[in-house]
Amino acid sequence: MGNFENKTVFITGAAKGQGRAVALALAAEGANIIGFDLGEKIPYPAYNRSSNEDLEKLKEDIEALGAKALIYAGDVRRAEDVKEAVERGVQEFGGIDVLFSNAGIAAYGYSWELSEYEWDTMFNINIRGGWLVSKYVIPHMIEKRKGVIIYNSSVAGLRGFGRMSHYSASKHALVGLAKSQAIELAPYDIRVLTIHPTGVNTPMNDGLAELEGTTPTEIAERSAGNLLKTPWIETEDVVEAVKYLASDRARYVTGSQFVLDAGLLTR
Repeated sequence: MGNFENKTVFITGAAKGQGRAVALALAAEGANIIGFDLGEKIPYPAYNRSSNEDLEKLKEDIEALGAKALIYAGDVRRAEDVKEAVERGVQEFGGIDVLFSNAGIAAYGYSWELSEYEWDTMFNINIRGGWLVSKYVIPHMIEKRKGVIIYNSSVAGLRGFGRMSHYSASKHALVGLAKSQAIELAPYDIRVLTIHPTGVNTPMNDGLAELEGTTPTEIAERSAGNLLKTPWIETEDVVEAVKYLASDRARYVTGSQFVLDAGLLTR
């Protein structure tokens, strides 16, 4: 029996990268998974996104582990998509114990050169999408008087990065949302946190390299400058952080920022 036996975990941005890794790891420990992702390419940023095939593969891989999966193709910016996915998940599994709000985008551009569309898209996905999912999940957690919400922020949510002002601002906003919700939800024994990885070895890193006409390693080294001798961390490192924070081992951890930055913020 795993640490998440009979727990239900809602994961956004579940088809690839960090979301997929967390979904499979928690499924291996007995969790029911509600996986939510767009499943199609969007105009901005102009790198390849997840597909419906990625979502289908995720479902197959979760079920191969002996776990249950409800996979939903939807947009975190659309309230009707989010509401339907949450309601279907609650109907299927009886509730939601953990929300890993992971869906997000990243892109480059000087702050004064960004278009309104680029700015708004970054915020609508990274922060409005995170809030919208929590809006529909929280009432079910309140009903059970138990739950954990983990927002996937970034080291850019704790410091600035040149040519990433819209990304950094949106990731900072997640911290304010999480801290405020931690205060609101503590009476219901619901914990709320943010995690702050340095660059992670995922398809998003490949996409940013594609946009810049360089390699993923060069992108990671230029963006991060980690103290430890690694250009990035792996999805498994994020998995371990989520597993700890979502478990009873972290039962008194709320309203805080969990940093896994390979020393970047100390530089």
